[in-house]
Amino acid sequence: MEEVFRGIWVIAYRELLRFVQERSRLVSSFAMPLIFLAIFGAGFNRIIGNLTAGVNYIQFMYPGIIAMTVLMSSVFSGLSVVWDREFGFLREVLVAPLNRGGIVLGKATGNAATAVLQGLVLLALAPVVGVTLNGTIIAGMFPVLIVLSLSLSGLGVLVASRMRSQQGFQLVIQALVFPMIFLAGVFFPVNDVPAWLSVLSKIDPVTYGVDAIRQLFLGGSSAAGSSIIGVTVFGHTMTMWQDIGIVAGFGAVLMVLGILSFSRQE
Repeated sequence: MEEVFRGIWVIAYRELLRFVQERSRLVSSFAMPLIFLAIFGAGFNRIIGNLTAGVNYIQFMYPGIIAMTVLMSSVFSGLSVVWDREFGFLREVLVAPLNRGGIVLGKATGNAATAVLQGLVLLALAPVVGVTLNGTIIAGMFPVLIVLSLSLSGLGVLVASRMRSQQGFQLVIQALVFPMIFLAGVFFPVNDVPAWLSVLSKIDPVTYGVDAIRQLFLGGSSAAGSSIIGVTVFGHTMTMWQDIGIVAGFGAVLMVLGILSFSRQE
């Protein structure tokens, strides 16, 4: 057990150190979410208007943009595994007295921490989009973002364990990420779409992460009880904690698969 925790700490610390040193990575990770928020928000807000009393399109989309930022940062974290493999650092790590499971969990933990930080930074935009922050929302963001980022980091590590080049990893991840983003309800309520699209959205685990953050922001507003928050599954409307439970279960499966795949490949 001591070897596992040592591996987690050493690898997680290295990932955090790399993130701090690469400021361009921090800036670039915000580029696409902010573009979506500015262009989609400005373009559709006037056309769509309020989705329900007191909640306009930008306010509806804002929690989804936070989840989108965490998704992209977490999943692309697997790129560091491929980078380490290409430049030989991973071989040095593997011959060190570190547990393989600890290495994978360390990668996921370090990158999840950076994803959580990026998600929290986006809270600064809340006053700009007209969303009111309070202590409950800020405190509630921590467990939601931690679970979501750890789960999606597991997906990144799982894919990276099968890749041998950075280009191949990026192509596969992009093919996964964009459908997950558009199906997750970032830009539209998943309860008000055609049946086939609703099924696909509810299979996507990111949908529940988006809904958990949206319930946290809008659950106390006039949107509560409307169709724009609370994913309906088999007639049951999910609560925020049920959403988090689904994401956590998904993440646990991915993390186990990632550890097994990593051990076999290396």
